[in-house]
Amino acid sequence: MSQSVRVFPSREALAQSFAEMLIRDLDRIEPDHYYTVALSGGSTPEYVFRYLSDNYADRIDWEKLMIFWGDERCVPPEEKDSNYRMAYESLLQNVPIPDTNIFRIRGEDDPALEAKQYAELVGSIVPAFNGVPQFDLMLLGLGEDGHTASIFPDRPDLLTASALYVVAIKPENKQKRITATGRIIINSSKIYYIVTGKGKAAIVSEIIEGKSGAEQYPASRIKPVSGHLVWMLDSEAASLLTK
Repeated sequence: MSQSVRVFPSREALAQSFAEMLIRDLDRIEPDHYYTVALSGGSTPEYVFRYLSDNYADRIDWEKLMIFWGDERCVPPEEKDSNYRMAYESLLQNVPIPDTNIFRIRGEDDPALEAKQYAELVGSIVPAFNGVPQFDLMLLGLGEDGHTASIFPDRPDLLTASALYVVAIKPENKQKRITATGRIIINSSKIYYIVTGKGKAAIVSEIIEGKSGAEQYPASRIKPVSGHLVWMLDSEAASLLTK
């Protein structure tokens, strides 16, 4: 595994770098192939998505992208909590990506059934590596409690579960979610943590610098099988890093 940490002076600079990375990756794709991306929710991805739709709508080969999700709240797609709705409003409706390339988690359906069905859907479309579907790019956020996707600190077993997608429950409000497990996350070709803001600085420094007790955080235990792990941080999120 390789891990790199990239620090940007602003969210805008981070988003621009992300866009340029995406363009480079898409340029390398064979004409009849697709680039599979699993999106995350959260305010930082939303900023990046809006930046892409404002500045790169006609500069990215959107038809080469296949869009999936790393997790979703168990709500209908029109609810404000929906990760799909956030991605749709901030990005997908504003760029020329075919509807047939968008595969949302059906948060309105029975959670256990949908987790199973979504795993099967991903398995039928995303090419396998090591017998597990391999996303070209997995986007992850980082919670102040160290959770990532919807794997919370009280459920470390989800990092090693055999299923690809499972039902998780957010401890604070008992909201049900459907989340990718560690098994499919760590199999991704690229894993990008995108983290901004001073509120994340403490947890970022604990995890990246491997401080005592950091292993209790699910985000600290995402170690790619063979791919690359990249931390994209703005200067505020990186402000407590000593290296």
